[in-house]
Amino acid sequence: MAAHELPPATPQETAQVQRFNKTLAWLPRFRIRNRLAPMAIQGLLRVSQLGGNRKLTRHGLRAETRVVGEGRVPVRIIRPQGEAKAVVLDFHGGGWVIGNAQMNDDLNIALVRACNVAVVSVDYRLAVSTPIEGLMADCLDAARWLLSDSCDVFKGLPVVVVGESAGGHLAVATLLGLKAWPELLARVNSAVLYYGVYDLTGTPSVRTAGPQTLVLDGPGMVAALQMLTPDLTDEQRRQPPLSPLYGDLCGMPPALMFTGELDPLRDDTLELAQRWQQAAAVEVHLLPEAPHGFIHFPTAMADRVLAYSRGWINRRLSA
Repeated sequence: MAAHELPPATPQETAQVQRFNKTLAWLPRFRIRNRLAPMAIQGLLRVSQLGGNRKLTRHGLRAETRVVGEGRVPVRIIRPQGEAKAVVLDFHGGGWVIGNAQMNDDLNIALVRACNVAVVSVDYRLAVSTPIEGLMADCLDAARWLLSDSCDVFKGLPVVVVGESAGGHLAVATLLGLKAWPELLARVNSAVLYYGVYDLTGTPSVRTAGPQTLVLDGPGMVAALQMLTPDLTDEQRRQPPLSPLYGDLCGMPPALMFTGELDPLRDDTLELAQRWQQAAAVEVHLLPEAPHGFIHFPTAMADRVLAYSRGWINRRLSA
């Protein structure tokens, strides 16, 4: 095994994930059927986050909110205690319909502490009230602000793009959008992508997902993607950057990608990695027995993946 390579999961780690999957099997699957349920979940999320800044304080950190770019996009910024050596541009998940920048605080605190970076997490609008193109515009607007010379707070620092699930989609769509400004794209050092959605018509693993799928509602996934783009045909949905899988990946930065064997979105990552490697270095990992969202679950496998990601970012920044 090469130095710094992610070692295979141990039998003990896999068994732990399998045990946790039995708990997930009893829980409701995330599904998008209307606007009311996501709005209710979003309300509960915000209530659960009350007082959430105390965890930052325990680590000697604080968060600030700024409104940036021509579109006036809110971002949540967490800085290290000393000078930052780079900036992570973070896109949260949540199926495009729930979530906010604060929900990734635990992951971002670990990044700040382990990598001595600042994190800018984009609080993009949600698709319950905004077409998905509006979410993509918010993310591109925030990226252009961060990467431009007019950004007074992080001028000249390398940028690492991180995205998870729907945030993975928005991360790659943003990178494709930056191709219109090559000098900005060139400042992106690398990308870390966790189980993203890269084909809005559904890759084979999405189209064949059954009711046994964990976390996500397998049979309803294609319909959910169609609800995001109700006025488009499948041919239109495949157009990049709406479906980043079909974009021109020339000029992309080196990337680290993860997906799980039990994730109905696994083909999205595997197919994107196959295309990405024709343009730039890519490292992709398929985690045994892992479902969608696995980095948030209390398993040794998740801890090891996140620690490896932080080490990979440090190595990229030092290269």
